[in-house]
Amino acid sequence: MSKNHEQGELLRAKINGETSRMKWSELQRFFASGAMISVAADLDLVEVAYRIASDDKDAVAGWMADSRVARVSDDQAQTWVQTDATLWAVVVKPWILVQHDKLH
Repeated sequence: MSKNHEQGELLRAKINGETSRMKWSELQRFFASGAMISVAADLDLVEVAYRIASDDKDAVAGWMADSRVARVSDDQAQTWVQTDATLWAVVVKPWILVQHDKLH
């Protein structure tokens, strides 16, 4: 196993360990500061966070072009306020990545 592959796996494990479910009410302040990114439910949140942390511009640009990774919209935020939705969240400085799964 190469050193780069090993470091990548360690970073993935670190990101996975820092991912948690949080109520929107706990996350709102990050939305207000403009630091929140929404990840489509069909993507793996840990993989997206890893690609951002690894500066994989091509992967991130592709997801953004398909609107699968984007800043949280005002409409999304309003819906989540009304339901105090529970989201998966992980920090990849300076961003907070959130994902609302299809079950909620």
